Amino acid sequence: MKRLFTAFASLFCLGLAALGFSNASPLSLFDAIGPRDAGGRLAARDLAFGKNARDRLDVYVPAAAGEAAPVLVFFYGGSWDSGSKDDYAFVGHALAAQGFVTVLPDYRLYPQVRFPDFLNDGAAAIAWVRDHIAEYGGDPRRIVLAGHSAGAYNAVMLGLDTRYLEAAGVDPKAIRAVAGLSGPYDFLPLDTDTTTKVFGQASDLAQTQPVTFVGPLSPPAFLATGDGDTTVRPRQTARLAERLRAANVPVQERVYKGLDHRDTLLALSVTFRSKAPELSEMSSFLMRQAAGRTQFTMRSPAAHTAKLQP
Repeated sequence: MKRLFTAFASLFCLGLAALGFSNASPLSLFDAIGPRDAGGRLAARDLAFGKNARDRLDVYVPAAAGEAAPVLVFFYGGSWDSGSKDDYAFVGHALAAQGFVTVLPDYRLYPQVRFPDFLNDGAAAIAWVRDHIAEYGGDPRRIVLAGHSAGAYNAVMLGLDTRYLEAAGVDPKAIRAVAGLSGPYDFLPLDTDTTTKVFGQASDLAQTQPVTFVGPLSPPAFLATGDGDTTVRPRQTARLAERLRAANVPVQERVYKGLDHRDTLLALSVTFRSKAPELSEMSSFLMRQAAGRTQFTMRSPAAHTAKLQP
């Protein structure tokens, strides 16, 4: 009964915000009122990983302490022009409860920046993880990346195009797998206002597309979408999955019946988890891929100050 009440209250808040009865975003209201997974807790808030005002991250850890846990860096969506980690506490708690030390970074947004600056920010956050996550019980040798919508693009692009991590001094082999929820991965020609304003200035548009960088050494990928998604069509997921399979890269592709673009995010929450087994399937895939360990050189970021330019 309590969970049913919470679901109705959450939907009510989402509706009020959408109709303009609140200054808060629908997601921030949902995040504030919804129940949290008891198996995860917030360990640190607003830690700086760079010099920019938005270079801040939060760390969530499993409630049960244990040996060094795999690390999941989650990038939120918002069309690269909106969003805040503060609205995704429900995601941090959910993923930490699955056994991951979970990091939620902010990143700079349009119009302050365009491609590829937000990817450089993501790489800087991962460099911070490499250097500091052991302090929170995480294993810097076992990092997985995940995201929703534009955040799925960020996560997958950082896993596939290794230049961003290399520029930040991070060995790409530290990334054991990636997960994308309703992400855009192959969207040329640019045909929307959002993609044109964020990516249109790039000198080589092919370099903005995750599918361009698929190869036999690409990290394994969990790719999920909903068959009712009209914001980022399911064909984006299908195209990337097909390209990965052609390169003999392990990929788990899931199309959840009845889910739309927003649902693939909300299904991570306690309130709407019954919509699809997304959280358990994604977590199981990422945990399996993170179970193996690899050797790589822990390089100092001071020696790698170059940033990729458009």
